Amino acid sequence: MQFNGLAKNEISLKKCSHMKYPKIFFFVILIFTSAILLSNQLQSTEDVSILVNDSGPFIGTSIPHQSGYDGSGITISIIDTGIELNHPDFDDKIIGGYDFIDNDETPEDANGHGTQVAGIIASNGDLKGIAPGSKILMYKVSEDGESVPTDLIIKAIEKSIDDGADIINISLGVNQTNTKIDQVVNKAVKNNIFVVTAAGNFGPELSTIGSPGINPNAITVGATFNNVASSLVATFEIDDKTFNVFPMVGTQALTDPITSQILFGKYGKVDDLLGNNFEDSILLIQRGSDIEGEIVYFSDKEKNAANVGAKAVIVYNNQPGIFFGELIHEYVDEGYEPTIPALSVSRDDGLIIREILQSGTEGTLDVFYHPDFVAYFSSRGPVSPFYIKPDLVAPGAFINTTDIDGNYKISSGTSFAAPHVAGTAALILQKNPELTPQEVKSILMTTTDIVYDQFDDRFPIDVSGNGRVNASNAINAELIITPPNLIFDLSSANQIQTKDLEIRGIDDHAISISVRFEENDAAEFDYSLDDKKMTINAKLTEQDLGYFESRIIISHNEIDYHIPVMVRVSEGAITVNEDGGKFNVDISSPSSWSYAKISVINQETGKVSTESITPGKNPEMTVSQPGKYWIEAKIKDDDKTLSAYASIHVKTIEHDEKSLGSMLNLPEKTILIISAIMIVTVIVGLSVRRTSN
Repeated sequence: MQFNGLAKNEISLKKCSHMKYPKIFFFVILIFTSAILLSNQLQSTEDVSILVNDSGPFIGTSIPHQSGYDGSGITISIIDTGIELNHPDFDDKIIGGYDFIDNDETPEDANGHGTQVAGIIASNGDLKGIAPGSKILMYKVSEDGESVPTDLIIKAIEKSIDDGADIINISLGVNQTNTKIDQVVNKAVKNNIFVVTAAGNFGPELSTIGSPGINPNAITVGATFNNVASSLVATFEIDDKTFNVFPMVGTQALTDPITSQILFGKYGKVDDLLGNNFEDSILLIQRGSDIEGEIVYFSDKEKNAANVGAKAVIVYNNQPGIFFGELIHEYVDEGYEPTIPALSVSRDDGLIIREILQSGTEGTLDVFYHPDFVAYFSSRGPVSPFYIKPDLVAPGAFINTTDIDGNYKISSGTSFAAPHVAGTAALILQKNPELTPQEVKSILMTTTDIVYDQFDDRFPIDVSGNGRVNASNAINAELIITPPNLIFDLSSANQIQTKDLEIRGIDDHAISISVRFEENDAAEFDYSLDDKKMTINAKLTEQDLGYFESRIIISHNEIDYHIPVMVRVSEGAITVNEDGGKFNVDISSPSSWSYAKISVINQETGKVSTESITPGKNPEMTVSQPGKYWIEAKIKDDDKTLSAYASIHVKTIEHDEKSLGSMLNLPEKTILIISAIMIVTVIVGLSVRRTSN
């Protein structure tokens, strides 16, 4: 294989002597600790062949592959740590790229992260990726897989555009908003490139998605379990109170739930369990030890609990937050095998359980297989009041893929969920190359499978987006529905809101559909169809404040298209009347509001303009270009601040008012700088004149 004119055996790896660029953090690959263990164990080709196709067929890739869709003709840019150029699964796959660390054309991977991402997308050897017929452009922006300069991400996206990528996969980012990255992502989408980003690994906390995942034009992917035996979840209940417990890796599923007395066993050491009857109990113990520097492995705690007859052991954290434990590790005794379930729980929940323990207190524990469960580490939304993130989820835990040195490994993180979606997008584009990025995004999002938690409740939209990617549904989809989800803002002042969906066939032929609305706790819906437009009216039925989720199901040719709906019920309300780029704003609140700050945000550029209004002062606001705008109001009402939202599509600009910046075609910041210089110049000039006189 030739790569940019160099034979593989001629390629050498250059180490970067230092990083002179400002650094930003990767999405930390927070994974189950067992995955770390597994990732350090090289597997034989035979072992790989058993696991290699778990995640692909699980999301439905067998159907498109059997139909001849393998990503052929599609070029995918991967912005990461480079790629193992000698790996046999990448023969003739790498058609270009660049190493932005060493500034050469050989993006050799010294870390493994980029090779793992690439394998999920396009490997075509012992391991078959989601799109094994696709080609790869690899751009190396990190040496160690832990940090990457912002400017290198930007350069890599720019070069992806120049090099003719159809899809960009970015399995890295920052846990904050970065305007410069978002701007270049928007540029890529404008150039008809489909951009896929990882949500990040900062879950289960909310609002943990950063750039570029926060970008509304990219598709942002969270992680679910994979279709393997380790896809376990658990429930634990005491007196109708539920606790979040997490199976340690090595734990086996239960045939039937366990209901037993709960007893406290200190740290689960042998001495801690002497002299007490723990037979048939669920044993609650604390992580760590009471002796400074002493290590008590989870495997030891499990073995000690089993030896005294406990049915299960729950370990609560010795510090804030949750943790994930492993029972199988390099320090276990030879021949050790777990015999009872071992689970972890947060410190707060552990202390609550310990506090309520009384003589005879019982709990019910269940551990069971659940492949579509959203991984605990997967970052969550919300990221904005105007759109929903993540967009969807894909397998990202215990994913078998390629590794450096010609090997294979099992890895976990949203980094490995994103390439499942990038690969599926390649299949769609091979079948329908004329589709725009937004159309591909719509197909992927509306054809997902809904995912449920351990209590059979649907995961919230801010956790799972539209659902888990389904490649079979996506490749067979015949409808494009935009937008792929809806947000309604209702209040006592604005009890009805109307939104439009555009529904059309991929081939633009006439379509026949059926429509069903799930019940929503806050609103009722009705709709009308006019050619390709569905007009939906949401009417407030309950005054309770908060967020209320439901779905619209549109059926066509045996495929159900799911459109999540979020109804936000607020105290305050904003009504915006737009005419030729001029905005008039009306504010409503429960009592008498005294002040409001209005922000107008251009959806395309992210540019924000603000205006303060009072009941007696309501100036007209203007925008200088057509497009979609988000409007946010912060309303001062007595002693509290209320939020209200609206969206406006400005089709034409009719007012004649032009700022100096628009007349000179200069950005606002530049105009401000020039104005400041002019003011200072005038002041200095006047001062000099007074001095001379």
